[in-house]
Amino acid sequence: MPKNHVRLYIPGPIEVSPATFAAMSAPMIGHRGGEFVKLYEEIHPQLQQLFGTTQPVFLSTSSAWGLMEASIRNLVAKKALICACGAFSDKWLDVAKRCGKQAEALQVEWGQPILPADLEAKLASGEFDVVTLVHNETSTGVQNPLAELAAIVRKFPDVLLVVDTVSSFSAVPIPTDQLGIDVVLTGSQKALALPPGLGLFTVSERAMERAASIPDRGYYFDFLEFQKNWEKMMTPSTPCISLLFGLRHQLATIFSEGLEARFARHERLNNTVHDWVSANGFEHFAPEGYRSKSLTCVANNRDIDVSAWIKAMREKHSLVINGGYGKIKNITFRISNMGDETDTSIASMLEAISDTLPPLK
Repeated sequence: MPKNHVRLYIPGPIEVSPATFAAMSAPMIGHRGGEFVKLYEEIHPQLQQLFGTTQPVFLSTSSAWGLMEASIRNLVAKKALICACGAFSDKWLDVAKRCGKQAEALQVEWGQPILPADLEAKLASGEFDVVTLVHNETSTGVQNPLAELAAIVRKFPDVLLVVDTVSSFSAVPIPTDQLGIDVVLTGSQKALALPPGLGLFTVSERAMERAASIPDRGYYFDFLEFQKNWEKMMTPSTPCISLLFGLRHQLATIFSEGLEARFARHERLNNTVHDWVSANGFEHFAPEGYRSKSLTCVANNRDIDVSAWIKAMREKHSLVINGGYGKIKNITFRISNMGDETDTSIASMLEAISDTLPPLK
């Protein structure tokens, strides 16, 4: 890394290892030939295992927002119910309306989770044919109860469930098929510890059937185009091949560690950050039982100058955390523990931010 490198403990993009960058520098290949087919075939079984599915896993040269819009365009025939509990889940409502779809929010306060009883009450109206859920709301540090919410949606056979796992994917188990989720989507720049620019997703058979009946799906994000190209182990348009080389490296790293060990490491490092929160007189923004395992959103109950603090840690220790997002900027701050972080790196980061933390008043 260059001498002036500032290490990232923000919730995305996160730190990318030198080994991953080296893997990404492999010589370029064509995306319509055997070398690309071989690359896709090599990584695909591991992706299926991470997604917890036997369905195809598709590769999209886009951020996850492209896939969030794609899910709306491909699947909503009647009306979407947007589970809204933070900046990213709230925005999904705007995306749906801009796509010309009927949509309504199941809105809760930022920092609170979506609860199964509230979801069931909304779906009982029969108005909706798609539910969107952000599993791990990055802006607030809330991890929604995925299994319980998926069980509610399964009570309504005509309703499809779309789940954004952008900041939880590979940090916690995502058993897509077991939970009956219809679309699971994620991006490269968070727990996968890659640069931004790669979206990954899987689609159930019944969601594919729904998509086939929906007009005006467009082309770039048409689920049927992804399926048709996947059958040849290709992508509908030119993929971000260098990122896929990086993904191949990261998958090898993930499976070398082992999934259970990886999940346990994320929980252990997350608990270490939580211990720091308590020891330094702060409070959590998310309630007990609904807290992310990949990042911590901390309530600024000590009323410190978060921007000045982050500037100090950048200048003195060449690292940064995040000063809060959207309407809770400076009211909260966020610390990431996802990706390739270790006990040593998290301990070093906490020591550095403690060193620059203003004293208790």
